[in-house]
Amino acid sequence: MPMNIKQIKETCIYMRDLEQARNFYHGLLGLPVISHVDGKHIFFRAGASVLLCFNPEDSKSKKSPPPHFSEGQYHFAFEVPESDYLKEKQSLISKGIQITDEVEWKNRLKSCYFEDPAGNVLEIVPEGVWD
Repeated sequence: MPMNIKQIKETCIYMRDLEQARNFYHGLLGLPVISHVDGKHIFFRAGASVLLCFNPEDSKSKKSPPPHFSEGQYHFAFEVPESDYLKEKQSLISKGIQITDEVEWKNRLKSCYFEDPAGNVLEIVPEGVWD
């Protein structure tokens, strides 16, 4: 029997420079900070979800929660109302954030890709893109 999952509540990325994470995710994207411990982590509210940014040098030696860390470019998407997609895309551009790609999906909806300062690949998707 499958698990009764409602949603993915947290997404975790790793960034060594947590102040850079704050400047980008809070300063530019406007995500509220919900927890910050210097040198360890910074967490942001992203709608009904939470974006966790851990310093991999700290989190790989933890006892609890279990150690976790990684290298490389992560990917995740922020969902916005379909009617707000173009406005949100323009908002990124107006803040100096480069759109690295835009894809039109089979259902004719578009999504756009951009990067954070650590090179993680982020995406803005309109509601319904997976329907």
